Amino acid sequence: MARKLPRPLTAEALDLIARRFAVLGEPMRLRLIHALFAGEQNVTTLVELTGGTQANVSRHLQMLMHAHLVSRRKDGLQVFYAIADPTLFQLCELVCGSLEKQLAKQADVFGR
Repeated sequence: MARKLPRPLTAEALDLIARRFAVLGEPMRLRLIHALFAGEQNVTTLVELTGGTQANVSRHLQMLMHAHLVSRRKDGLQVFYAIADPTLFQLCELVCGSLEKQLAKQADVFGR
């Protein structure tokens, strides 16, 4: 099967891509995204689901929001977050599927 060549990218585009991966390269932010896959959640629930502190969770949510990966909605005193970029679902499926295949091959090597 012929491989599709990647589109040419400028230095500026590569910098933006690197920044996006950097935002996704932190385990707490991945835990928050994973928790939000179930749907919109308030901050208190996200703290409980991820095991983080309120301050730490809020800081990471701000970074995800500034990267346009999650959205924020205020309802009275509560703040709710949701996935804003639907491509996150596809990206996570690709990465998880790839890791699953890699780990299965490693398990086969060791006779598991």
